[in-house]
Amino acid sequence: MEFSDLNAAARAGTWAQWPPELLTPDLLSRENASGNTPLHLAAKYGTLIQLPPAALSKTQLLRKNHAGYTPLHLAARHGFLGQIPPTLLTHENLLNRSNSGYTPLHLAAANGTLSQLPAELLSLAVMLTPNDSGNTPLHEAAEAGTLDHFPPEFMTQPSLLTPNMGGETVLHVAAFNGHLDQIPMQFLTADALLRKTINQDTCLHAATIAGRLDQTPLAVLTPENLAIPSKSGLTPLHAAAESGAISQLPVAGLTLAGLSVRNDFGDTPLHAAALEGHLLRIPRALLNEQTLTIRNYNGSTPRDAAISRGYTHQLPEELRPKALSAWQKFIRRFS
Repeated sequence: MEFSDLNAAARAGTWAQWPPELLTPDLLSRENASGNTPLHLAAKYGTLIQLPPAALSKTQLLRKNHAGYTPLHLAARHGFLGQIPPTLLTHENLLNRSNSGYTPLHLAAANGTLSQLPAELLSLAVMLTPNDSGNTPLHEAAEAGTLDHFPPEFMTQPSLLTPNMGGETVLHVAAFNGHLDQIPMQFLTADALLRKTINQDTCLHAATIAGRLDQTPLAVLTPENLAIPSKSGLTPLHAAAESGAISQLPVAGLTLAGLSVRNDFGDTPLHAAALEGHLLRIPRALLNEQTLTIRNYNGSTPRDAAISRGYTHQLPEELRPKALSAWQKFIRRFS
């Protein structure tokens, strides 16, 4: 049999076609172009269980491919940690880092398979172990949307507010990826949701960019909170206007003062809504000549933006450009 047949067996789970005596350490250590051995593929496709225990040695299962991932990493990512010999499920092995700093523990958290690990390996200190970007397993679960599979005893207010290298808490990551609904409501306090990243973004900024303000407690969506600027002057209201999530805001959260706040380019939330075609999501009473002719630092108004982007029909009728007369069309044609 050829080496390619061995890789095919790892993917398809046809190891029985290979006599055990042929599955030598040398053969199982052979790499493909990505540095993956047959055991990497078996870990990915869940066929390690078909191999004789002698083939699943520490040397083989901790061998790294060109990206620094071991078969243990791949078993964690694809949900097959139960096929790893229990003696290899140690803190040291679970915290083995890939080239990009990911550990099997972080991959298991993202995949929602921490329950496949022995309970004695899981502690609060382990759950707060950062990878190379400062993400804890909780951050990874928040990004992947698997917090509902995370051991609940480790979801505490302090652990959810642990920042990564960018200052993002678990709540920021959950908000940005649309997974705040997986966090118990008692942790979604104003203080927690208004914590700032290094770029001065709050969870409200993240939720509005994701278009998931519906996952944020209404009590936090006040005009004051929606006007908190980030480092570039972007407020949650700007982000909501740009993403279209502005229609998810309570009417009380939309004020003339809030819609007139400028970012560092002089744009107001109305500029953002006009550019992205979301003016119809703003209460009609707030769309008038005063608000739609505010100029940014380049002199452009929300009215100009709506017209240039083809959203003239979203402007109040009295602010739409008048149709050219036959004479004007004639003059323009020959001018």
